[in-house]
Amino acid sequence: MYEPKGLDSASAQVPPQARRVIAWLKDRDTVERVLQSSLGDPPSERDVTLARMGDVLQATAQGLSRQAAAVWAGVPEHVLHGWTETDPSFAAALDAAAALASAHGIRPGRQSTSAMLRVLLLAMSQGTTKLDAITLAGFRHNRFRALLKASSALEDLLEAARGVRPSRPRGGYVPGGYRPRRPGRKPPPRGGFRLVRRAAPEVREPGTDA
Repeated sequence: MYEPKGLDSASAQVPPQARRVIAWLKDRDTVERVLQSSLGDPPSERDVTLARMGDVLQATAQGLSRQAAAVWAGVPEHVLHGWTETDPSFAAALDAAAALASAHGIRPGRQSTSAMLRVLLLAMSQGTTKLDAITLAGFRHNRFRALLKASSALEDLLEAARGVRPSRPRGGYVPGGYRPRRPGRKPPPRGGFRLVRRAAPEVREPGTDA
């Protein structure tokens, strides 16, 4: 379900610290490019791939699911899947990172971690609804509601993430004649009229009473 983006009083009163946190999460790629370019050369495709693989491993070692780790690393899920299929070393490292988290009892839903919150905020800032982001990050909804009720700082972070997400694209008007109709239904007649086949008039033979 789409959540409308508006400049309401809550969004306007988000503390600067919460805004800075969201800006840092979203501008990470820019920071990495500046750091790399300061060394003289722009990052190569290999450099970027290895950095993203490292991000995925870091997220996985903190108990996040693969879907959440993809959001953390800024990698499409199909790309992450492709890495696991074509790079045995990465696949083995990913399994080891998951085993590390499991050995230390770190599992989403059992506890609430900053890693889970980071994924939630990233997802919301990219346009995911709050409910879907909560599920993606691994929070239990009733537990998250309790956290939100007890922490105004958490609410500030959610408002800051909601305030920077992309606007919903507006679709143009589509005339009725171009809209797909439901199966089994005929399009309405134009002009409000419909054609009716009238029965042929009855012809009476001469001499027949009316």
